[in-house]
Amino acid sequence: MKKLVMKGLVLSILLVFAFSSTLPLLAQADSKAKVKKVNINTASLEQLQELPRIGIKVAQRIIDHRLKNGKFKKIEEIMKVRGIGEKVFKKMKDLITVGNVKAKK
Repeated sequence: MKKLVMKGLVLSILLVFAFSSTLPLLAQADSKAKVKKVNINTASLEQLQELPRIGIKVAQRIIDHRLKNGKFKKIEEIMKVRGIGEKVFKKMKDLITVGNVKAKK
């Protein structure tokens, strides 16, 4: 009986070590997957729709705004697009970028 308990205990400890060593790797893989940001100056209609709370109509408004006003210089400027307020912006701010926009001289 003692041998059975010891085997169970050893097996449990081995499983704990096995799972605990893979968790950080999974977390790293997940964080790397999130690193890819959507460039709101170059994104397609479909790419923009992948952002939270952005449907086809708002995505088209983003593209129309780009065409009419030029590239976004800061990500906060996306709030100028109808349908994107502070709440929506807060949900997407970590997922978007404007890339390397150079200021006009």
